Amino acid sequence: MKVLVIGGGAREHALCRSLSQDPAVTELHCAPGNAGIARVATLHPVDQLDGAAVTALAQELGADLVVVGPEAPLVAGVADPLRAAGIPVFGPSAAAAQLEGSKAFAKDVMAGAGVPTARSYVCTTEQEAAEALDAFGAPYVVKDDGLAAGKGVVVTEDRAAALEHAKGCERVVIEEYLDGPEVSLFAITDGTTVLPLVPAQDFKRALDGDQGPNTGGMGAYTPLPWAPEGLVEEVLATVLQPTVDELRRRGTPFSGLLYAGLALTSRGTRVIEFNARFGDPETQVVLARLRTPLAGVLLAAANGTLAELEALRWDEGAAVTVVLASEGYPANPRTGDPIEGLDEAEADGTAFVLHAGTRSGAEGEVLTAGGRVLSVTATGADLAEARAKAYAGLSKISFKGAQHRTDIAARAAQ
Repeated sequence: MKVLVIGGGAREHALCRSLSQDPAVTELHCAPGNAGIARVATLHPVDQLDGAAVTALAQELGADLVVVGPEAPLVAGVADPLRAAGIPVFGPSAAAAQLEGSKAFAKDVMAGAGVPTARSYVCTTEQEAAEALDAFGAPYVVKDDGLAAGKGVVVTEDRAAALEHAKGCERVVIEEYLDGPEVSLFAITDGTTVLPLVPAQDFKRALDGDQGPNTGGMGAYTPLPWAPEGLVEEVLATVLQPTVDELRRRGTPFSGLLYAGLALTSRGTRVIEFNARFGDPETQVVLARLRTPLAGVLLAAANGTLAELEALRWDEGAAVTVVLASEGYPANPRTGDPIEGLDEAEADGTAFVLHAGTRSGAEGEVLTAGGRVLSVTATGADLAEARAKAYAGLSKISFKGAQHRTDIAARAAQ
């Protein structure tokens, strides 16, 4: 099987790493990729938002499967011309990807499907936003309706800050605050059958103790020893399957990766948000535990044959990933600095490094090229072992101004 992955972050590196270990994959390509992905896949320059260019590349390569990683190409409709050309593609259509592209659309789908979520208002004026904030009270939850690379959400006790964020958005969703721990649950679907993966938890705040600004995610772990028994089955029955069924009923079937961000509140499980693709950094830990070869699962989703698959096989242990970010992230990340210690971090085989914001320099050196630079991931018999290995690997890596959280999975590992 020849596989083409679209994207160039740590999520795509995790996908490429798993695909490169699948004996069914004879050729692996990535566009545009990054310095780390170049070690396991052939890179191609392409505008990942240009459906015609992506389709032409897939045809030129004779790709048997195209995996679209990031949300922006999916919302831009890159999967549509691929499907029209008869190329199997893992990722929803532009219409179905609105589940992530518009939070207002997602709320409408959830209402139609009877999915439990926070009460909310969609606001387009400052006055509407002010009234919604006052209706719910603090803590205030304000979400940019469109894509914002994981940084469009503000949760604050400060009404003025909440209103300021709302004013900066064309359209916002303001909703009630959901208490309780958060869970990320991915599901692979072909538009009918829904195959949930193992739950994970990520860490959105930049600093230890869940302080500082929201980021795209500073680390993640799986499994969740504190999660209630039967959680995955409950979410499949009340959230994932009804959402997939509702989208199919509307004539916009969802095929690809459906991500449910959940809050386990005092009143039961509630959906915080949906994404239309693998989440970063949760993908790094979920795929680290997956033992079933990945390519066949993604192809079955693309071809509508998920129901014929055997049950997924998982490593019984744990996985932890810690993000190494650049100085100034998330507000104003510094880039262009050489990264030292990458080989040393992987030398003993206990941890592996997934590249997010990196590029190759003129002399083959690896340079920082984004806010989140690397994800250092490790597996172990339990969370404590996986965590120790991940941080040991991370300690070998350095670049100017590097920052990371020191408390990823700390409480769960106790």
